[in-house]
Amino acid sequence: MSARASRRARGPRTGPSRHSHSNHPSREQLCRENERLLRENEDLRRKISERDEQLADAEKQIADLEKQLVLRRQNSTNSSKPPSSDGLAGDPRGRGRKRKSRRRPGAQPGHAGHHRRLVPTVEVSAVEIRLPDQCRHCGKRLPQDPGRVTAQGEPRRHQVTEIPPIRPQITEYQFPDVVCGHCKKRTRAPLPEEMAGHFGPQLAALIAYLTVVCRLPRRVVEALLAQVLGIQISLGSTQKCWEEASAAVAAPCQELEKQLPDEPVLNADETGWRTSGAKRFLWAFVAARYVVYTVAVTRGSGVLTRLLGAVFQGILCSDRFSAYLKYHQGKAQFCWAHLKRNLLGMLEFTKTSAVERFCRDALAQHARLFRLWHKFRVGQIDRNQLYLRSIPIQRRIVELAERHLDSPHREVRNLATTLFVYNERLFTFLEEEGVQPTNNSAERALRTGVQWRKICFGNRSAAGEVATARLLTVAETCDLQQLNALAYLAAAIACHRRRQPVASLLPR
Repeated sequence: MSARASRRARGPRTGPSRHSHSNHPSREQLCRENERLLRENEDLRRKISERDEQLADAEKQIADLEKQLVLRRQNSTNSSKPPSSDGLAGDPRGRGRKRKSRRRPGAQPGHAGHHRRLVPTVEVSAVEIRLPDQCRHCGKRLPQDPGRVTAQGEPRRHQVTEIPPIRPQITEYQFPDVVCGHCKKRTRAPLPEEMAGHFGPQLAALIAYLTVVCRLPRRVVEALLAQVLGIQISLGSTQKCWEEASAAVAAPCQELEKQLPDEPVLNADETGWRTSGAKRFLWAFVAARYVVYTVAVTRGSGVLTRLLGAVFQGILCSDRFSAYLKYHQGKAQFCWAHLKRNLLGMLEFTKTSAVERFCRDALAQHARLFRLWHKFRVGQIDRNQLYLRSIPIQRRIVELAERHLDSPHREVRNLATTLFVYNERLFTFLEEEGVQPTNNSAERALRTGVQWRKICFGNRSAAGEVATARLLTVAETCDLQQLNALAYLAAAIACHRRRQPVASLLPR
């Protein structure tokens, strides 16, 4: 039997093998390997957690940057920002045509020309007759006396408007001491109240007019009076004239304020103001024939309560600011211009299909509604037809809002909730006479105040706030009623100095 066969017959060898320790790790080795793997797993988990935190921070930073970019790109066409903020404060508003027109600039062929109208001859200051020196046909000299020439037809009329050299009219009042023939004592005439100051009512009114209507700073007014009118006046005197104009129109302005609660329709809006650097708000209330301004510390509904009473019985037209919602529970009209700008802003800055679909559907209904409104304004349909034909549009807008009440997008959800909850405040203008679908009248009224604020930077005292509100009220009310604001201020100051009632600004 061979050795190989002998080993096979004896069976497998028992006992430890030479390679048993290398093929099977010991328990101690397994424990050490397990601890190492646990440490590596813990390190990986820590790194993943740190990476998740970094990603979350990066996503938050990206969201913040996107929000800042959206705010930088907002202007008066896609948000509630005023037109005065366009330009450096945001992307400039698109102006003009998107495509260049092929028409040449200026009047087009067939356009009827417009020329300056001639003043009637009886109203001109002077008439000069100019005669030719010689005949242009035969060369003979012609007489230069208008009474000796023979003329045919009507003369050619040419008028030149000029202002004479401006010189101030200074009146000196002298008050001699008159000796009585009976008692031999002296008596001097008293100074009339209307002559108490150094400047007449017309000049004081002009200073107020240049400040409020022309929005000139005090130093510019001072320079204009000195260089153009030849009137040397100090900066303090211009301020005193301005304050006197404010005191003169106090009664007419208070009369307009008392009339506000009785108005059937009011448009209201507010904007920021400053007094010695402190925050204030300039409010404007626009009625059909007058405007009332006030400067208040707050932007809350307390201002509405103070001016309109605890309950306003008329129709209040405004934007969707919370102060108006809190104060007025009756009939109201929300501004469609603000609503359209909000939709355009969401459509431009939020690139998701759901938001775009909501905005486009809402803008389409807005366009249909305003096509009807323009037909009504030009007389193509009456108010009854306007309301009946708008009913399907109203229903579609409410249904659209209801479908998006649970939208995951916050701005869409908020706007849809507003449209659904306050839908009756969107369509008041369809039924009520004198109600406009936008709040443009109040925004236009505030524009003068905004321009003034950017020039003068607000007021320095509470008395200045009152004067600002009064003079803005007079200027805008005179403009609405087509009155000469300068003439009204001069008459008001003259009456104030004589302690006589000032003419009312309430519409007759």
